[in-house]
Amino acid sequence: MRLRVILASLLCLPFFANAELRQYVASLEESQWRLSGNNPIMCRLEHDIPAYGKAVFTSRAGKDHNLNFTLDMWVKPDQVTQAKLMSMAPAWRPGVLSKEITELTYQKYFSGEVPRNAAWSMLAELESGMQPTFYYADWYNEANKIAVGLSAVNFRRQYAEFKSCLSSLLPYSFEDIAFTVLTYESGGTELTRYAKSQIARIQEYLAYDQNVDLVLIDAYTDSYGGRSVNQKVSEKRADSVKEFFVASGIGQNRIHTLGHGERRHVASNETIDERARNRRVVIRISKPL
Repeated sequence: MRLRVILASLLCLPFFANAELRQYVASLEESQWRLSGNNPIMCRLEHDIPAYGKAVFTSRAGKDHNLNFTLDMWVKPDQVTQAKLMSMAPAWRPGVLSKEITELTYQKYFSGEVPRNAAWSMLAELESGMQPTFYYADWYNEANKIAVGLSAVNFRRQYAEFKSCLSSLLPYSFEDIAFTVLTYESGGTELTRYAKSQIARIQEYLAYDQNVDLVLIDAYTDSYGGRSVNQKVSEKRADSVKEFFVASGIGQNRIHTLGHGERRHVASNETIDERARNRRVVIRISKPL
């Protein structure tokens, strides 16, 4: 009965006319949603699709309200495949019309991805009790049509927690802290006020993501003072920043420092502002993909 209802609603689409449909969707008993990521740098909402894979909504810390959706298939497409994403009414809501959300292209050997706006639409449809469903021709036999649905059963409570997580995401991403330039007051190791806010931002991010592979710290001075003194000042600045990362839980063997003294200026030393630009520590952070 379930397949006949879906097929009947799709007869108006030439792609699915007179097609036999193989469907993957969680039953009422199987349908579960879970929050597998819930912290200020990443929110992830997952749903298992029996015998097929899982649906994953992910949003990460950053300046924009990003949202990624991935249809993580156990068996990846063997060729480029065209698909339709529809919002379908479940069997217990007869008479509710379906509507198209978007058209997609599955790339060979990759899981299916959905554009951001369509991903938000999927969440809205799920919240209203609808069932976002992907339709495409089997890449091993185009005569077979595939339907992959996301059940709305048990969705709302986990979605409420997902939205709460979204509201707590940091307004900057790893890319925003991966390359940072700290500037110093004239002489010594005192950071400028802005640099203190930058390093506080790094500290906040690393409190939730310590998956750091390597930290490179390069320290520089302006040309005021003796060359040997400036060399020692740059080394001291690099070491003080290293101590910050060690205190944040990063292993010392992953942190490499180098004091350059008054070498490698980025500006002349003729004005106060130019000298301030030269008094800097450059931080580069990397982590596994």
